[in-house]
Amino acid sequence: MPATTRPAGGLAALTAGLTLMAGLTLTACDTTTTATPDSTASATPDATAPPCRTAALTWTLSLLDGDGTGRGDDRSGARLTAVNKGSGACLFAGYPSLGIHNGKADGIEGAGAGRPAAVALPGHAAVTVDLRYTRRGTPGAGTWCVRQHEAAVTAPHDTHGTVVPVTDAHGKAAVLDACGETIAMAPPRRAGAGT
Repeated sequence: MPATTRPAGGLAALTAGLTLMAGLTLTACDTTTTATPDSTASATPDATAPPCRTAALTWTLSLLDGDGTGRGDDRSGARLTAVNKGSGACLFAGYPSLGIHNGKADGIEGAGAGRPAAVALPGHAAVTVDLRYTRRGTPGAGTWCVRQHEAAVTAPHDTHGTVVPVTDAHGKAAVLDACGETIAMAPPRRAGAGT
């Protein structure tokens, strides 16, 4: 967007005059004030951070239900986590791309609802995206299923992805066995301590 300039007269002169009058009035009442910049006039430091890039993040995909054998309720959970490897902040603005594929034919993609708020990630901070999917063998699972030990992920607004191994809740290699057309994605959120 091209920069615009405004003439110093008119509204600017009126604003300066009102500020001077307010200062004189406050001084006459034996009250002093300190001028502070308008907080809405400048962007917050988080909003000026560059977008998070896939390669600048350490990714993990963990099953939340233990060993992922398909026992239990109809819906299973997993958590995709990305940690900012650098010391500078970046902005995780949107849903990441997530794909679980059997070769090039069958696949299930992650899908989130709406436009989530951007998450500012200081250096070494983490963002998580909770995932919900239907396990193979559960009622209504259908026949469109993918069983895989890794997933393809890409940070929001990036074009270069990476492959992330699937682990269980204890960090051991696991398999994600999901059915349906999509894996539901919750909005990204900053990870708390111990997440």
